[in-house]
Amino acid sequence: MKKIIKNAFLLFLPVILGSVVGFIISGSIDYTSLNRPPLAPPKIFFPIAWTIIYILMGISYFILKRHDKVDDKMRLIYYVQLGINLLWSIIFFTLKWRFIAILWIVVLDLIVSIMISLFYEKKKISAYLNIFYLLWILFATYLTIGIYILN
Repeated sequence: MKKIIKNAFLLFLPVILGSVVGFIISGSIDYTSLNRPPLAPPKIFFPIAWTIIYILMGISYFILKRHDKVDDKMRLIYYVQLGINLLWSIIFFTLKWRFIAILWIVVLDLIVSIMISLFYEKKKISAYLNIFYLLWILFATYLTIGIYILN
């Protein structure tokens, strides 16, 4: 039973934390009132995309843990990128520090790239499961820069 709970924790931690942050920022989200760059998706698209990304992220890390492939560096990068990811929403929506959000998401882009590279060295499938994540945050970088410029 203890192992099942630990595995569930690893799998769903990103979804749980993402949901908590979503709840915290829900009253601050001003996305629809902002001038947005071309290709900006409707607001409803974001929770769907992030839920999928967080599930894939949890699965990728779980696979590595299950096969004893996680070392200290990989663990640190995984949890640091998750923390940076979660704090971006607070910086952008709650604090409304749009320029800082640009710098923050660029750091996230770099750390996720490093994470994927580390995952690839240990278990390729774990890296592949995070490709959509990287593509999404690169798109989010474009949106963040566009919103900053247009507002």
